[in-house]
Amino acid sequence: MTPGKIYMDNCVTTHLAPEALEAMLPYFSDKFWFPGSFISTGEASSAALKEFRATLAGTLNAAAEEVHFTSGGTLANNIAIKGLALANSSAGKHAIVSVVDYPDLLTNAAWLEKQGFEVSYLEPDAEGLVSADKLKAAIRPDTMLFLTTIVNHVVGTIQPLAEYKQVLAEAGHRIFWHADAGQAYGKMPLDVKDLGVDTLSVSAHKIHGPQGIGALWVKKGVKLAQLIHGVNRVDAFQTGGLSIALIAGFAKAAEITFANLDATTSRLRELSNHLLQRLEATIPEIELNGPRGEGRACHNINVSIAYIEGEAITMMLDLQGITVATGSACASQGLKANYVLMAMGKNHVQSHGSMKFTLSRYNTKEDIDLAVERLAEITASLRQRSPLYQSIHPQEK
Repeated sequence: MTPGKIYMDNCVTTHLAPEALEAMLPYFSDKFWFPGSFISTGEASSAALKEFRATLAGTLNAAAEEVHFTSGGTLANNIAIKGLALANSSAGKHAIVSVVDYPDLLTNAAWLEKQGFEVSYLEPDAEGLVSADKLKAAIRPDTMLFLTTIVNHVVGTIQPLAEYKQVLAEAGHRIFWHADAGQAYGKMPLDVKDLGVDTLSVSAHKIHGPQGIGALWVKKGVKLAQLIHGVNRVDAFQTGGLSIALIAGFAKAAEITFANLDATTSRLRELSNHLLQRLEATIPEIELNGPRGEGRACHNINVSIAYIEGEAITMMLDLQGITVATGSACASQGLKANYVLMAMGKNHVQSHGSMKFTLSRYNTKEDIDLAVERLAEITASLRQRSPLYQSIHPQEK
C-alpha cells in the first residue's frame, strides 16, 4: 500500500506542483538572500519579490502594494481580523460572523469577545448558505466588522458575496469586511475591486504551492493595527524573515492555476460531477450535503452514507492508499459531530457518516472510479456488521 496514492483531501493541502518546486530551488541555494538596497544581492531579491507580488496581485485584480505575504492563511486571517478590530474599535465594538465559518474566523470571534466586543453568530440554511437577509437583520449602529468564509470548508457552499456587498453598502455606516478565501482561491474568480471586501486571505498550499506561505490582500486606505513587531525584511505586517523560496513557489503555483482559470475550474467541476454521479449510482442511501451544481465550489463533494461511521470508512480506504476526509478537516482530530453539518440541521448519524472528497487537477476519472468501487465494497461490508442497518434491511442478513 502506498499512502496517498489516490489523494482526495485537497481541502487540507495539495500536491506541490513540480513547476513550483523548480521555481523554489534557486532561492534555497544560490539566491538565498533577503531583499535589501544598495548591494547586488539585496537588490536582486527585492526585484524578485516585486515580481512575485505582482503575480499574486494579478490573480486578484489588485494593486501589487496591496498584497502582503504571510507565513500562511491562518496568520493572514489573524492579522486582518485583529488588525481591523484594534485599529477601528472606536467606530463600534460589534462584529458579525456565521456559525459555519472556518475555525480561524470563529476563534478570532471568540478573541474579540474577550476584548469586549459583542459578536452576532448567523445561522445557515439547510445547504450551508448564510443569507444576506440574516446579515442585514444582525447589523446594528455599532457594527464595525463582518467576517465570512467565501467557500465553506466542509460542504463547499459558495456564500452570496454580491448580496453581502449590497447589504453592507446600505448599512448607513462603515462596516469593515474580511473574507477568508482559502477554499475559493483558484476555484472561482476573485476580483477584489468588485467583491467589496476590505481584506482577503489566501494560502499557497491550497493551489499546489508550498506549505508555510500565504498572502493577505488589504484594500488601499484600510488601516490595520500592527500585531507583529520587528525588523521589516519582507513585509510590514509580518515582520522578520519570510522565505523568498516559498514565495517563489507560491507565485509559480498561482501563475499556473490562473493561466486559464476557466479551464482549471471546468476540469474540477467535471471531475466532481463525475464523482457525485458515480457515488449516487453505486451506493444506496447516500445523501449529498450542501447545494447541488453551481452553488458549491467546483472541487468539493460531501456526502453522508447511512448506517456507518465516516471514521471507519476513512481508515479502511487509507489502508488501500486512498485518502479522503470525514467531516471537517480542521475538526477531525476528535470524534465529535461536525459543527457545520449540525448547524445545517443534520443529525449526529448523518454527521458521523459524512465523507468529504476534495479534488485537484492531479486527480483523474480513473482515480475516482477506483475510489468509488472500493468505497462501495467497504460500505457493503460495514453495513453487514451494522445492527441498525440489518434491522431496517433484514432481507440482506
